[in-house]
Amino acid sequence: MKHLADLLLLGDPRLYQTCEPVQEAELPLVREWVADLHNVMEEIRAKYQFGRGIAAPQLGIMKRLVYLNVTHPQIIINPELVMVSDDTDELWDDCMSFPNLLVRVRRHRSLTLSYRDEHWQTHTWNVTDWGVSELIQHEYDHLNGVLCTMRAIDDRSFQWRPTP
Repeated sequence: MKHLADLLLLGDPRLYQTCEPVQEAELPLVREWVADLHNVMEEIRAKYQFGRGIAAPQLGIMKRLVYLNVTHPQIIINPELVMVSDDTDELWDDCMSFPNLLVRVRRHRSLTLSYRDEHWQTHTWNVTDWGVSELIQHEYDHLNGVLCTMRAIDDRSFQWRPTP
């Protein structure tokens, strides 16, 4: 079982790599990977009071796998952004790989995501909730080796997170 100490931190070269798709033959491993993602997210929530999603590469699992837990646990395998809205908005983004830093970024207000679930069923999800849309974009970026620090609006778009 992976723990908070296994979380890759800003500067680790693996965070900048593009992940490989999960293969159907790897589905038995997905359950173990998701258990690790869930465990680390719960430890982040306990220590830092935030965390709604985590991408596999943040634990050194270089696969296209995202675990969300906004209102319920959700496993997203091999996601593809099918459409993003022209409408965008700004937010102070956070990341478990640098939990004390906030980064001002611009994200699309809505999107359509195609993905597989843990049973290898294909889904298309039209996301119109701004909070979920920006979260999915953040996690999707991780799968492509992109951190929110790389999406900063400008050189003044960084601040320390207030201590809880």
